[in-house]
Amino acid sequence: MSSVIEQSVQARMVASAPRMETLPATLSYDRGDPFAVRIAFPARATLEGTEVAWEFSRELLARGLDGPAGLGDVRVRPFGFDRTVLEFHAHEGVAMVHVRTSELRHFLGRAQNLVPEGEEHRFLDLDRSLTELLGGAC
Repeated sequence: MSSVIEQSVQARMVASAPRMETLPATLSYDRGDPFAVRIAFPARATLEGTEVAWEFSRELLARGLDGPAGLGDVRVRPFGFDRTVLEFHAHEGVAMVHVRTSELRHFLGRAQNLVPEGEEHRFLDLDRSLTELLGGAC
């Protein structure tokens, strides 16, 4: 069984204009980092012209499907019946994207099959994490 899940989704960038641009994004979940999910946007979708990725907790994503969640750089909340808003706050400003809630639920279901909620601690490699934290000095 693979230790990484990737899923392509269509995100709709919320802009000041009435038209929202649709852009591809990739959700990923790695059993080696069991508390986090990642969403990456391609270079063509960013102001810098380079891929941009955000990492945040799997729990935040799950909670945000049913009600507002998050107070920091990433916030998630339902929008209507079938969409979820992901807000990404940075020094440069705020990016908001809509993603179909069904796609996010499907992704979270796959992550749950890989690492059940509440079992994340079984997949942590604390020695590797400490080595990375201390800059390889262990």
